[in-house]
Amino acid sequence: MTTSIGKVIPVDINEEMKNSYLDYAMSVIVGRALPDVRDGLKPVQRRILYAMHQLGLTPDRPHRKSAHIVGEVMSKFHPHGDMAIYEALVRMAQDFASRYPLVDGHGNFGSVDGDAPAAMRYTEARMSRLTEAMLADIEKNTVDFVPNYDGSTEEPKVLPSRVPNLLINGSSGIAVGMATNIPPHNLGEVVDGVVRLIDDPAVSDEELMEIIKGPDFPTGGKIMGRQGIRDAYLTGRGAIKVRAQVAVEKIGGGRSAIIIRELPFMVNKARLIEKIAELVREKKIDGIVDLRDESDRHGMRVVIELRRDARPKVILNQLYKHTQMQETFGVIMLALVDGQPQVLTLKQMLEQYLAHQKEVVVRRTRFDLEKAEARAHIVEGLRIALDHIDEVVNTIRSSRTVDVARRALMEKFGLTEKQAQAILDMRLQRLTGLEREKLEEEYRDLLQKIAYYRSVLADERKVLQIIKEELLEIREKFADPRRTVISDEEVALEEEDLIPEKEVVITVTHQGYTKRTPLDAYRSQRRGGRGVTAIGTKEEDFVRHLFITSTHHYFLFFSNRGKAYRLKVHEIPEANRQAKGTALVNLLPLESDERITAVIPVREFSPGSYLFMVTRRGVVKKTNLEVFAGTRRDGLIAIRLDEGDELVEVKLTTGREEVILGTRLGLAIRFAEEEVHPYGRTARGVKGIDLQPQDEIVAMDVVREDGEVLVVTAGGYGKRTPLSAYRRQSRGGKGIVNAKVTERNGPVVAMQVVRPEEEIMLISAEGVIIRLKVADVPLTGRAAQGALLMRLAPGDKVVAAARVPLEG
Repeated sequence: MTTSIGKVIPVDINEEMKNSYLDYAMSVIVGRALPDVRDGLKPVQRRILYAMHQLGLTPDRPHRKSAHIVGEVMSKFHPHGDMAIYEALVRMAQDFASRYPLVDGHGNFGSVDGDAPAAMRYTEARMSRLTEAMLADIEKNTVDFVPNYDGSTEEPKVLPSRVPNLLINGSSGIAVGMATNIPPHNLGEVVDGVVRLIDDPAVSDEELMEIIKGPDFPTGGKIMGRQGIRDAYLTGRGAIKVRAQVAVEKIGGGRSAIIIRELPFMVNKARLIEKIAELVREKKIDGIVDLRDESDRHGMRVVIELRRDARPKVILNQLYKHTQMQETFGVIMLALVDGQPQVLTLKQMLEQYLAHQKEVVVRRTRFDLEKAEARAHIVEGLRIALDHIDEVVNTIRSSRTVDVARRALMEKFGLTEKQAQAILDMRLQRLTGLEREKLEEEYRDLLQKIAYYRSVLADERKVLQIIKEELLEIREKFADPRRTVISDEEVALEEEDLIPEKEVVITVTHQGYTKRTPLDAYRSQRRGGRGVTAIGTKEEDFVRHLFITSTHHYFLFFSNRGKAYRLKVHEIPEANRQAKGTALVNLLPLESDERITAVIPVREFSPGSYLFMVTRRGVVKKTNLEVFAGTRRDGLIAIRLDEGDELVEVKLTTGREEVILGTRLGLAIRFAEEEVHPYGRTARGVKGIDLQPQDEIVAMDVVREDGEVLVVTAGGYGKRTPLSAYRRQSRGGKGIVNAKVTERNGPVVAMQVVRPEEEIMLISAEGVIIRLKVADVPLTGRAAQGALLMRLAPGDKVVAAARVPLEG
């Protein structure tokens, strides 16, 4: 459409937004945030190092102002702002941020206390010695070059990187929809790992982990346990617990002091000291009488003096719990492989680096071969000229112009144009006997080099041997002892270990109140066969869940919005038997429209246990229980819900159970949970039942041996049916009749697998509750309407039914 203001092109805003966002996302992923697996550098880092190489800022040359380097990078390669470039340069120069700094900084480049670096006009920089190896042979066509942002020059797509930089320095970055967090490692260990891979390409992950023992942080610290390292190396993801290196010293007067010598990676020392002081002021940690920083140029030393009666182990435990003296390093080994982001295992990273080095060596050898062949070609011409020097001189003298002389030499002696030109350019001093000998020696040397280069290109084993020799040379020059200690001891001491472990009763009511009561309050006062009152609830409330557990165990709470919350049992407030307890909204950060739909007690997050979930729209999902071990207090996504859907029920299973789903319109489906493959925590799941458009799931339960299916409808009707009447079907089917739904009995509101000796509670919309024995509910067929269980006032209806937990 053409208008007075120009041509207007109509576009679909959805497509435009999608395409524009994808372009932006890929630009961030490929062009800014993620490192290349080959050289371990992000684009801005690579551009800084290449610009320094072009400026000749080698380790044997004087430092240059950082502002000059930043200006060079910004003008030629990285037009994204000087501060972004300077921050990247600073980080590569900080010995507490980079395990092996690639920039040799001169001046104030910040400190572990969080002090900011000086402005770029004050600091100076040049390449470190290690960086020379990163850029070695870049002029020998070892890597591809691409035009810079304005096409005025070229920049390398990747550096030759004779050093396995991605692993030794690590990398961290947040892209769009993904992030990377690769820890640094010890250069000697990584080189040994690559050498082992060269010697034995089939080397196992286990063998590599014996060589590369784990991350090696520039600030040292102590890694607790090896499981996190193992997970990271085998899967590309893992959580590594890192603690400060501490010592307990006696300081006289019967008192002790905790001495902090090293901190976890990227922990700000000044902020840590402030945090400890704040905890002491707020009396969250009791027993610290003095706190001072005695760090100097020889190393770190933070002194925490303790009161005479304080237990150092307890104080340390509290410090680990409440401060950054213990940190979790979440490993995500994500890097760009052929321009695509990919999570890599340790062996895959080494293989990618080795493949890059093979290409570099082959391209370098090919470059050297072409250069040697070109020179040998010239030398051959010069040798011919020296063998016929008188004729050559006469030919040149008799020629009127250079072109005529060149053609004459080519015709008379069978020379190429390059050889003829080289003869014309030859100086008279080359005619001496000594020069002739040098020429012959050069020719023999060139022939040897050519033969060697060709043999390398023809034999991959020689290529690998070259890589091995160069890596061992790097190791000899730059390897240093490991700084981070790896302890086989898992994180054993937590604050809860100071709380006596004892058995307690946890109750959760229909209205969302919970409390913790000592188990002996039930056992000591139990009388008759009925037990004691478990809770003093409001008239319309009742106990829906009752568990006997330990103060050191966990509870997982699942909400209708698909989130999981975790509480330690000892975090649930203790109350007496008659108290109604504390509202869950005061313990969990629930939103106004969020309610708890399932409660799961967990002794330990061990493999082999699963959480089976179902949503209102019939989506089912099975997830390994162990992935919820890191559930935060503020909740984690347990299942990704479709718009308008909500989580109905969650059950703890072994992975080999059978489950039964019940729908509002009276259908049910029974199938083996093995038909549902385990999914990740944030996955959506799969179809459990094919629902009619107006139908929805109201309940799910695990099949129990000799159990019966209890169905309750909104009109107050109910029935039980033997489980044997429900044949096992395949997941995703339409199900079979569970109850006949009519206008009289109303839709199904609850379904549970019960046994005759149990009891159930029915609650109506107006808060009326009735408690019934399961044995009193009629036993009928699947298609029956059921019998009246609860007489309702006009306009009232049953909204929920729950199995009554057995007390004591």
